[in-house]
Amino acid sequence: MPKSQVRKKKVYTPPTDVRPTTAASTRKPSPVWLPVTAVALIVAGIGWLVIYYLSEQQYPVASWQYWNLAVGFGAMVASLALLSRWR
Repeated sequence: MPKSQVRKKKVYTPPTDVRPTTAASTRKPSPVWLPVTAVALIVAGIGWLVIYYLSEQQYPVASWQYWNLAVGFGAMVASLALLSRWR
């Protein structure tokens, strides 16, 4: 049985005037302080909440009452905002 011929496809090259510029290659890497700060905020937020619950709402700041929860969760949300900028 004879072999069939292989068809060669043309390689597509987009026009030069329509080519998008690659913004990803021009971006600089993230600074070193960014992930370090984000991890520190996560640890601080969790630590704040653990101290608040284990001290039966006496520490870190007794007069803030339930706003201590906002501080702990706010620190963790701030770390997520920082990590969204990490490249």
